Amino acid sequence: MSAYQNDIKAIAALKEQFGSSWSAINPESVARMRAQNRFKTGLEIAQYTADIMRKDMAEYDADSSVYTQSLGCWHGFIGQQKLISIKKHLKTTNKKYLYLSGWMVAALRSDFGPLPDQSMHEKTAVSDLIEELYTFLRQADSRELDLLFTALDAAREAGDTAKAADIQNQIDNYETHIVPIIADIDAGFGNPEATYLLAKRMIEAGACCIQIENQVSDEKQCGHQDGKVTVPHVDFLAKIAAVRYAFLELGIDNGVIVARTDSLGAGLTKQIAVTHQPGDLGDQYNSFLDCEEISEADLGNGDVVIKREGKLLRPKRLPSNLFQFRKGTGEARCVLDSITSLQNGADLLWIETEKPHVGQIAEMMDEVRKVIPNAKLVYNNSPSFNWTLNFRQQAFDAMVAEGKDVSAYDRAKLMSAEYDETELAQVADEMIRTFQRDGSARAGIFHHLITLPTYHTAALSTDNLAKGYFADQGMLAYVKGVQRQEIRQGIACVKHQNMAGSDIGDNHKEYFAGEAALKAGGKDNTMNQF
Repeated sequence: MSAYQNDIKAIAALKEQFGSSWSAINPESVARMRAQNRFKTGLEIAQYTADIMRKDMAEYDADSSVYTQSLGCWHGFIGQQKLISIKKHLKTTNKKYLYLSGWMVAALRSDFGPLPDQSMHEKTAVSDLIEELYTFLRQADSRELDLLFTALDAAREAGDTAKAADIQNQIDNYETHIVPIIADIDAGFGNPEATYLLAKRMIEAGACCIQIENQVSDEKQCGHQDGKVTVPHVDFLAKIAAVRYAFLELGIDNGVIVARTDSLGAGLTKQIAVTHQPGDLGDQYNSFLDCEEISEADLGNGDVVIKREGKLLRPKRLPSNLFQFRKGTGEARCVLDSITSLQNGADLLWIETEKPHVGQIAEMMDEVRKVIPNAKLVYNNSPSFNWTLNFRQQAFDAMVAEGKDVSAYDRAKLMSAEYDETELAQVADEMIRTFQRDGSARAGIFHHLITLPTYHTAALSTDNLAKGYFADQGMLAYVKGVQRQEIRQGIACVKHQNMAGSDIGDNHKEYFAGEAALKAGGKDNTMNQF
């Protein structure tokens, strides 16, 4: 028997126990309200979604074609509409997640107004957004179930037992909109204790997966900008441990940690690592420093030196008091970062790259997998990349390698629309289309995400509407470009009153007040036109 039917029986028994004082209570109405409020706390959500992620990770290990995906969302409504669309078009939310981008929190959710991605926004803005996203996803469940309940009542009233049975089956086997969120905690917002405290709050809000990066917290930069500064491994591993402790304290024993390395684009460090013996982790970190060999006589006032392999080395220190790494060491540092993170509590990796190139990603993952065979990546399909130009150049280089004639193309100008219909452009577009599939098969990418796509879609759609509405198109710009498309494509929020909960409220009024309920969805509701 389903949970829905069990609730009806349980409430009926309670109603009988309390007698006439409960005469106004309808057991099926209570069962409906319970179905619409399946998740009572954020920790329930965190555990439910952690179980999903762990199952998906195991399935990916067995078959790399079953990778997972997400889009970054900066508001609960955006996340809600994304999941409603997924259920509408794909009929399931399987392998589909949400991504919470620290970049979008900084740019869109700070009380200071738009900020760069430098961890300057309020810490709790992250956990607040997690809670908001799950509030909207729970409301999506409530709304969709409410429509099923209404349809069930109509089928019963019409005496259509077959239809009623089908709808009841949909209710009994309902798939929730609640999916895992991969949540960005940036560089941890301070020391490990600060990281632990914020991680706890994020988990309590519902996060089953926390992504943390190896930049210096107070020097943090967007992964696709210059000036990134990394920390020694021991510092980063302490923060990974802090997040794990937060999961364990709250009882989410299988919570997921994504360890992100920005070392590929980070040429600087704030600290020289502590080392106790040759070859230890600190010594390996320091081995990448750009140093010059000196004698004791060469020492200047305030110089910092390290002794390595019997030599006295002076790391090159910038006026900012930062130390720089040797050029060309980024990939090796990424590999070391990845291996040590997985060996010390992380579950998944994130290697931030400067371009979307399956071969480059695979080369690093091949090295990691020599040590940890089931290492898996979360990969940023970043809007900071010029995907068109990058892949047209990759196609161009492949044509050159194959000895094909490329005289019709200017490699530096391949973004130009004049190339849109060429063979090269078609090859490049096919490479973009299959990038996620190819990356998951070749480079160990378990999860593909786009960090801030809905930031761009909101800007693009608003620009298109404003362009016509405030010019000579007037209302036609809205009607033709928005409402007509919503109606014809079956976009849920075309019935915005229903989307905001009006019908749910009407049904609750009827539960509470019976025939005396004043309802909003009557014949004079203009949304009946839709």
